[in-house]
Amino acid sequence: MTALQYVLSVVLIIIALAIIVLVMLQESKQKGLSGTIGGAADTFFGKNKGRTNEAKLAMLTKVCGTIFFILSFVSALLILFGA
Repeated sequence: MTALQYVLSVVLIIIALAIIVLVMLQESKQKGLSGTIGGAADTFFGKNKGRTNEAKLAMLTKVCGTIFFILSFVSALLILFGA
């Protein structure tokens, strides 16, 4: 393995861990019974604050996923063509 492949491997591991953490930080879409009972989160500010934070997490997850895909593809090409 070349130095570039080692660097790509380390970056891939870091991105993979970041994706795991980002997915774990996101709220579940299922509210269930507890979401219907606790009406405090149903205020205007509670909804908007949750949406902006959730939107940021979702966007960051998409960006990390895209970077992960591209780096995986480049790494596979490097291994395939022996660079």
